[in-house]
Amino acid sequence: MTDASHPNAAVLGVGAYRPRRTVSNDEVCALIDSTDEWIQTRSGIVTRGWADDDETIELMATAAANEALASAGIDAGSLGMVLVASCSDGQPVWTLSTRVAAGLGTLAPALEINATCAGFCYGLGIARDLVRGGTADYVLVAGAERMTDIIDMADRGTSFIFADGAGAFVVGRSEHEGLGPVVWGSDGDRGEALTLAPDWTEYRKDPGLGPPSVSMQGRRIFKWAAEQMPPVAEAACKAAGIAVGDIDVLVPHQANQRITEAIIRALGLPDSVVVADDVIRSGNTSSASIPLATHRLLAEGRARSGDVALLLGFGGGLAYAAQVVTLP
Repeated sequence: MTDASHPNAAVLGVGAYRPRRTVSNDEVCALIDSTDEWIQTRSGIVTRGWADDDETIELMATAAANEALASAGIDAGSLGMVLVASCSDGQPVWTLSTRVAAGLGTLAPALEINATCAGFCYGLGIARDLVRGGTADYVLVAGAERMTDIIDMADRGTSFIFADGAGAFVVGRSEHEGLGPVVWGSDGDRGEALTLAPDWTEYRKDPGLGPPSVSMQGRRIFKWAAEQMPPVAEAACKAAGIAVGDIDVLVPHQANQRITEAIIRALGLPDSVVVADDVIRSGNTSSASIPLATHRLLAEGRARSGDVALLLGFGGGLAYAAQVVTLP
């Protein structure tokens, strides 16, 4: 245990919100030229959650945050910071983070993070430093997305992949270190592989271009993630003082089941490691995917309190981040 001026940090609670509506591949295929078999073969996805109009992004984020606070036994008034990761919020000036803080009933400082699918892990890295540096005793980190607001439902390359939802962790002081150093970075020269096209400036100049929506070069993203993320995962384990084979659980960004399988092979993980596969039922929820997947593993008993988990976020930018955590 470190001294009081440099406390340990750990994840204390986990929460989630999943949309009421579950959408099958057959329903998606009514909008695009595809089949259930093709979607499953390409992505592993069978169903996904699409939010109804009343399931706003702040409603989902606040609900997940409240569950995480209850799980940690922490009152919102104790929070020293609210961090919310998102790339799909439609109101960037009145930030989602401040709206979530208000919904929780706290005047704590609030910061929004956009590192797309790596955003949640970026938030955990910041939360760890805030707690260890003595700036905050407790930090809420949430990832929330309504990806259905920024995808073209007729786009055969993206409409079956992306989905909605929110997840949250509470990070706080702990007797033992439970949150390892973050290993993060970006490869912006390749960022054109995943963009919003047209961007909002282009659309304002020429509305005839159509509303902005996600444009993705899937093969490039797959190759980058499969080749570049295993070394990042290994580096995060090394930073935490363990070997990759020492982890109990792997929670990669739920981008695509084929990417997850490629990462597993590259890391040479033993069969004893539990690997999150929430993408099969929830689709790709961008910055919400890692907390949602973690929540499901704990809720289903596939992961347990005290397990050592490796979290690995990657996506648009191209940004990435990873850290080792002890599950609460």
